[in-house]
Amino acid sequence: MEQTIALFPGSFDPYTIGHYSIVERALPLFDKIVIAVGINRNKQSFLDVEKRVEAIKSLYTNNEKVEVISYDGLTVDAAKKYGARFLLRGVRQVQDFEYERNLAEVNRNISGLETILLYTLPEYGHISSSIVRELASYGKDITGLLPPGMKLHRKE
Repeated sequence: MEQTIALFPGSFDPYTIGHYSIVERALPLFDKIVIAVGINRNKQSFLDVEKRVEAIKSLYTNNEKVEVISYDGLTVDAAKKYGARFLLRGVRQVQDFEYERNLAEVNRNISGLETILLYTLPEYGHISSSIVRELASYGKDITGLLPPGMKLHRKE
């Protein structure tokens, strides 16, 4: 029997408590979730992609339903490579929904992939990777904005 696999793509720079919540809530829906850390060569990253993958993997070491990878290129190609039939995405606000709807249409048209949107829990709706990066750059405590036990190690 074929597994139901979802690809959860993003830059995850860094992976926040909001991302973690989406994965935790989606786990009962899929046989496997592949968290796909995208490489965007046009963006200056806060954390090296290898460090992002390593940090996210450390959260799921005892969960065989989660795989963490990095990828370069189109998300639909990564989904195909890992056998995903669904894309998993989180939505924090109305603006996110419009963007995700358009992206879902394009992805379905070029690959047949369906996108599953989960709304962020209200307590995490204000958290974004960019806010976490900014707070961290000023030396503020970001512990409550990250998944339990996650440590960030900036690139040198």
